[in-house]
Order: sequence, then structure tokens, then C-alpha cells
Amino acid sequence: MADDVWRALGRRAWTEAEYLRLCAGAGLLGVRAAGAYPAAGAALARYGNLVAALTFSARRWGGRAALIDELGALGYAELDDRSTRLANEWRKRGLRAGEHVALLVRNHRGLFDALFAAAKCGARILLLNPDFAGVRLPAAAVRPGVDLLVYDQEFEGVLGTLSPRRGAYRAWTDSPHLRSLETLIAAGSSVPPPPPATIAVVVLPDGGVAGGAGPWSLRPLGTMLSRVPLRTREVTECPVPLFHTLGFTMAVLAFGLGSTLVVRRRFEPRRVIDSVARHRAGVLVAAPVMLSRIVELDPLLFAERDLGALRVVLVGGPRLGAELCRRAARVFGPVVHHVYGSVAVGCATVATPADLDAEPGCAGRPVLGAVVKVLDEAGGEAPPGVTGRIVVGNAVPFTGGPGGLLATGDIGHFDAGGRLFVDGRAAGAKAAGDPVGYGDSRR
Repeated sequence: MADDVWRALGRRAWTEAEYLRLCAGAGLLGVRAAGAYPAAGAALARYGNLVAALTFSARRWGGRAALIDELGALGYAELDDRSTRLANEWRKRGLRAGEHVALLVRNHRGLFDALFAAAKCGARILLLNPDFAGVRLPAAAVRPGVDLLVYDQEFEGVLGTLSPRRGAYRAWTDSPHLRSLETLIAAGSSVPPPPPATIAVVVLPDGGVAGGAGPWSLRPLGTMLSRVPLRTREVTECPVPLFHTLGFTMAVLAFGLGSTLVVRRRFEPRRVIDSVARHRAGVLVAAPVMLSRIVELDPLLFAERDLGALRVVLVGGPRLGAELCRRAARVFGPVVHHVYGSVAVGCATVATPADLDAEPGCAGRPVLGAVVKVLDEAGGEAPPGVTGRIVVGNAVPFTGGPGGLLATGDIGHFDAGGRLFVDGRAAGAKAAGDPVGYGDSRR
């Protein structure tokens, strides 16, 4: 038993060292970054990893644009300061660690102002889906016992008499408003809030939980970097809704890498391509339905725009589809990466351009630190070519003991080359709303 623990700890140390090497290759480490480490470490201890990612980039790249939305650009230092001021105002209004903050907000700066402010307060943050039918919105907001609500003006009519005890505040507003985030930010103090009694967690609409207290690890960055060549100080175009796992994960990674995240409230294929060209984006994040609508645009639009900076088109979902993969490769070249996982297991596999060139319908190979298996009806590992239940676990469990395997809800198979294929949903599995929350976002 003791030998198993030591072997597990050894694997953990080796894997963390590999994550560190990948972070260095992405440009995160070095002499110039040294000054940001103490502040990021302090933020990690005080507020958790979500705020630590912002703090690191605010100290290292304070003047660089962290976010571009329809209102313009916000720098890293500015975004950090705005969320601090908002957090202090919410604390003055009674918000305490562990209380529920619900965000009914589309893709724009207000979401991040509220997200980081709530994290600095140690709140339990509930990201709501703005595309719910209006009649369901109040129920969705009330059910968890929301203490504070942040909403866009467009939803005011459907919220009715909903009045959380810590207040309801407008994020996006078309006219000045006394209970808007901007009003609170303007009035707030820039002194960092005291450490909350609990570390914030983020609960996604599909039940996934991000952040929170736990063993420190470079895994969130390292797993993605092991299969996707992300870099610091790039521009990331992200039309995917930020309340879904893919959008949320890539937004946090972009902030941690000091990249500029470009978002807008509604997805319009032509505007995405215009924006990729205008901002010289190196990364485009898309759901399959989005990618399909983008590649259906007039070929002349692509010919007239310089997309030469685009190195990665990152697509999330259970199945990209061979035909869509081929069409995307014809439009963008060999830059498409397909991410597969689930809310419970996170990122499991990534198909690189080389994988998709060989097998356009595949979901790729496991990321560093993940164990991915296909189990037959008896619970044993299915041989290549045989379909079974897809299960995923952490190769380096934090406890030092054997890691459990969680089902993604899909069935699939491996080919002889070690590439995973997703063949469909498992019998009895919850309706696919997409395992990683990458739904139809045509809004």
C-alpha cells in the first residue's frame, strides 16, 4: 500500500513537472514574470485560482487589453481594479462568503466584473443560461436561494418582482441606472477586500463546478497545453457563450496567459470573421454549430480578409463530424483542434490537426494527466474497434491513491492508433445537451 502511494506521488511530481515545462514553453515563466509570482500566490491563498489568474496577468501585463467587447477594451490592471471596487461595494451591502450570486448576463465586460468581484467575496457563483425561455428565468434564479442577482437590462421584464436580499444589479444597460455595476464600480474602494472565509466556486448551468478550494496544480493549464499550442499574449476570439464549460474554460485560460479575449453579446458568423481579421486573432473558439455557420459564409469573405495570424481553431463537443472537419480545414487550413470531455471529467482528449487529417471524425488522444478508457458490458477494457462506455479519470489523483473513473455518458471506441471516436450516447444517459456544455448558440 505504501509503495502504491509513493508511486502515485512520483507520477504526480513528474506530471506537474511536465505541466511546468509546457507553461514555460507557452511563455508563462521567466525572469520577466518573477515579479508577478508573489502577488499571484497571495491572491491564490486569499481568493482562489480564478482571481489568481487575473492577478498574475494584471501584475505582469497590466496595460495590455484583457478584454474587448462592444464597448471597447479593458486592460488587465483596469479589470482587476474594477472587480475590487465592485467587491467592496457588495460587501458594504452585506454580501458574505458562501452566499449565492447569480449572473444572468451575456458575453460582455459586466460578466467578468461580476465574476471576479463575487470571487473576491468568496461567493458561490451561479452562471445562468440567458437563452432559457423567459417564463423559466425567475424560477432558475430563485431555486438555489440567490442572495444577489446580476442581470442584463433585456431580462428586466421577465424577472418580475424578484428581489434578492443583497440586491439586483444591471450589468448591460442602455442608459444610466442607479443600480448598475458601473455605478457601484465608480463608488467603490480600490483597497483589496479581506480574505473571505471560503473560496469561491462557480456553478455552470449544466451543474459543472469550477474553482473552489483544492490542492494546487498546474493541471488546468497543462492538460490543454499538452495538446493545443496556446501562447501568452495572443488574441482569443470567443463567440461561445461564457456560461458554458468551453467558453468559461477558455476565457479563464486566456486571462491566465495574458491574452486578449474578444467577446460580443450575440453570435453572428460574419462579425466573427471580421473580428478575427481585425484583431489578428491567434485562437478562435467555437462550438460545432458555430463553426458550421462560419464555413458556410461566402468564400469571397475569407479571400478578402487576412486570417494569417490564426493558429488554432478550437472546437468543443462530443462529435465534430468528418465532413465539417474537412470543410473547416479547407477554409482555415490545418489549425482545427477538437476538444472532448464532460462537465464531470473536464478535458479528456484533443484531436490535433494531424489526428483530424488522418481520421477526420475522431475525438483525438488523451491529454496529459488523463486516463481515458472504453469499457465493455462486463466492465473490462474493450479492444480497439469495439464500442463501449467511455470513462475518464485523473492519472495523478491528488489523494495519492487510485483515481476513480467517471462515465461521460457517451459510447465510443479506440482505433488501432490510439485515437478515440465518440459513437453516440450511452443507454439511459441524460439527454446530451452536449457533454461539455457546448450547445447550439445561434442566439
